[in-house]
Amino acid sequence: MAPYTSTNSSGLNTPESELESLVGVHPTSARRPYPVVVQSESTSYSDEYITSKFTNRGADVVVNNGQFVVTPTSKPYEFQTARKVAKTGLMLIGVGGNNGSTLCATIIANRHNISWHTKSGIQQPNYIGSLLRASTVRLGVDPSTGKDVNIPISDVLPMVHPNDLVLGGWDISGLPMDEAMTRAQVLDWDLQRQVAPHMAALGKPLPSIYYPDFIAANQEARADNVIPGKDKQVHLEHIRADIRKFKEDHGLDRVVVFWTANTERYSDIIPGVNDTADNVLAAIKSSHSEVSPSTLFAVAAILEGEPFVNGAPQNTFVPGVIELAEREKSFIGGDDLKSGQTKLKSVFAEFLVNAGIKPLSIASYNHLGNNDGHNLSAEPQFKSKEISKSSVVDDMVAANPLLFKPADASAAKGSKAAKGEHPDHIVVIKYVPAVGDSKRAIDEYYSEIFCGGRSTINIFNECEDSLLATPLILDLAILTELLTRVKYRDASGPSEFAPLYPVLSLLSYMLKAPLVKPGTDVINSLNRQRNALESFLKACIGLEANGDLLLETRIW
Repeated sequence: MAPYTSTNSSGLNTPESELESLVGVHPTSARRPYPVVVQSESTSYSDEYITSKFTNRGADVVVNNGQFVVTPTSKPYEFQTARKVAKTGLMLIGVGGNNGSTLCATIIANRHNISWHTKSGIQQPNYIGSLLRASTVRLGVDPSTGKDVNIPISDVLPMVHPNDLVLGGWDISGLPMDEAMTRAQVLDWDLQRQVAPHMAALGKPLPSIYYPDFIAANQEARADNVIPGKDKQVHLEHIRADIRKFKEDHGLDRVVVFWTANTERYSDIIPGVNDTADNVLAAIKSSHSEVSPSTLFAVAAILEGEPFVNGAPQNTFVPGVIELAEREKSFIGGDDLKSGQTKLKSVFAEFLVNAGIKPLSIASYNHLGNNDGHNLSAEPQFKSKEISKSSVVDDMVAANPLLFKPADASAAKGSKAAKGEHPDHIVVIKYVPAVGDSKRAIDEYYSEIFCGGRSTINIFNECEDSLLATPLILDLAILTELLTRVKYRDASGPSEFAPLYPVLSLLSYMLKAPLVKPGTDVINSLNRQRNALESFLKACIGLEANGDLLLETRIW
């Protein structure tokens, strides 16, 4: 196919291959050949592994008659990270939707370095918005200058380059991928025009699972590409076969299965149905009505030994699915992409509480016009989103008993006292077709300040929803693949290296309602989530987490 010719701002005809050479490769999409090498007794390198020693330091605190007795703790570990990056496939459930089609098109644009014309000039493909590709981490100080040295997070350890992901997936809509991209109305027309042949080569999505009870009735018109029948065991085996075939056809080492389809309603948690691994499997065999499509996909991935990430707010990971993941030692992570309003809220609420200001109410209003908004216009699906958005300030509030009365262990379960004092927190989402993928979010923070005073802060946030969500999907998939290559052992005694716990809570930075190990607290603070991820990546190369003490600047 001959290069397409377009006219540049000077009026000259410029072949697109020449246009690409003019703009080069964006730093977020570049490949860098120089990895981090740590020279330390704590770090060793072989052809296969990076092995590091790390001491996990903490403190045990006992409260005794108002006195806090603190005992510092430390425990030695070793981490072993496989250096060879797996050839990775990304199978998206909802691949033909806004997020799925946008992700495929933008990876193609970066892979082929396709630049395009906008009304503002020539636009270069990039991975801006990706924590891994567009954000840096401080390694230390250059001794010759005394200046900080910062590197891209993706360079700390060997990670998949997003351009190398093999793309595929399922959708209840059978629209070919080039037409799905057009339907989404997310990307500039000139970019769509250039990537359309590549998108067409992806073909149609694989048929998906459609249980009308779980998504809004307004989605029925799109459901023309579904696995036939109502037998959920048959559906499970069909999805497992799809994963195996995709892996075999493309010679993959790893397949990350990712839910980016419609938000489902919450599944009822029913004893004997979805409370244990065996009960979930039995419920699938009997085609029980409370087994959702997302749960079926999660079970299929777990049984195939491939990681599954849930990018929507529903309770895909019912207790039985978590137990199944534990039993199969298969990785899972979720829930719900944290792209705009909730990410800001997790920062702003923490700022207020840490400043000693008491938020009394947080009122959040959204409207958007894409298909996600259309589906969320139904009450059961909105309820799932409301739940995932509403818990984002819980850990910050609980951390400050000076401002908020703590939970009363003796109070009746489910009462306000049992949860502890919280700001009034409401979330509203409305479907407004005219604004398309451009979401509007309005937040009001109403707070108590010094001596009975009040403060009101209003924030208006307009964002292109899918262009914020797409880099998060990439981050989640890339991090998930990395975490499957990391093993650890307790260095205090003889033990073998073992995989990490199946629930990948290190993915929390990108998620509204982070899934964590049962019985442990959820951390929603964005700063703490980022610090945890940074500290873990550094631990894997034998580095201590960088503090901000900067002692050398405080002393003679």
